[in-house]
Amino acid sequence: MKPEVLPQRAATRRQKNKKKKKRKGRFGRFILRLFIVFLLAGVGGTAWLFLTPSGKDMRYLAADTLITTQHRHWAKYFIGEEEAQKRVAEYSARFEQMGEERDRHTIKLPDLKPTKLQQTPLVEVEEVSGRNYHGYVMTVHDPTKIRLGIPAKAGRGERVSSMVERLGAIAGVNGGGFADPNWNGNGFKPIGVVISQGQIYYNDMGKNASVQIVGIDKQGKMIAGHYSLSELSKMNVQEAVTFQPRLIVNGKGLIRNASEGWGIAPRTAMGQRADGAILFVTIDGRQPGYSIGANLYDMQNILLKHGAVIGANLDGGSSTVLVKDHAIVNKPSSEYGERYLPTAFLVFEHPETVSIPNVWAGLNPGDIDAAKKR
Repeated sequence: MKPEVLPQRAATRRQKNKKKKKRKGRFGRFILRLFIVFLLAGVGGTAWLFLTPSGKDMRYLAADTLITTQHRHWAKYFIGEEEAQKRVAEYSARFEQMGEERDRHTIKLPDLKPTKLQQTPLVEVEEVSGRNYHGYVMTVHDPTKIRLGIPAKAGRGERVSSMVERLGAIAGVNGGGFADPNWNGNGFKPIGVVISQGQIYYNDMGKNASVQIVGIDKQGKMIAGHYSLSELSKMNVQEAVTFQPRLIVNGKGLIRNASEGWGIAPRTAMGQRADGAILFVTIDGRQPGYSIGANLYDMQNILLKHGAVIGANLDGGSSTVLVKDHAIVNKPSSEYGERYLPTAFLVFEHPETVSIPNVWAGLNPGDIDAAKKR
């Protein structure tokens, strides 16, 4: 080996080491700059969120959205725990007030003889979409064809698709609220009252209760608002669940703007046109790239656009589901698919032939374990 080869190799190694140090230096500077950019963005974003009116609006929107999810406790990080509790109380009071005005809408059912039904299907579904949402409006042209589905067996709710199949319905939509400890309930314990076929099937409010309900009377007229049990009896309410708020009364919307819309979430609502047709709106959510969700103002406007003269909110979130022709039409937000629920509004060609026994008969609401899995 020639003597001069060793110095050449050493020089080459020194050059390579210099290049490596340069690359490491450039990479280190890049990471430092990136960190500074993110730090400034974080500081700037935090300042915007907490020091500007638009930032405040965004914080309250985020808090309202979280309040409707299983991560409700996170709302305090946006507006503080005291303000979050105050927000929930304000909404509850506002929702109660929205149910007080007496509804005076009347319906005039069209002539739905078999010859005409051949031209107008009993049920029609159309897609709707907005800036943040995608969903469906199901129109039921004959409101007297709707019945309330409930679970077949005690101890656990039932999926809407299962109710549809078991009872032979054409279509179905999730109904009222239920006790749902840690958002992991069994779907068997409703909240408030459940009325089916003109009978009170479930009541955890007491005999002199006054409660917000959403339902239909014997003539097919939609009933929504705050009523006592005796009033509901006199009004011949046939199918009903407890939920709130009412969105439309006597043809006018009650939600004044989007800031009163109680956050963005998957939602279900029910309304009725002057010709008696019932509208069910289901909006998907919590699925970026497809549908984030809607607020109550969006739901109200969808109903009004479709001619509703009365409208009300139903249970939403991961409960929102629309079933038609033996298939789930929408995309429920739960990663586990459909939830087990206590009630659903179902549509039948011949509802008079359907038998829906009271699964809660003889059960004391206080003894029902809403979290027990069976």
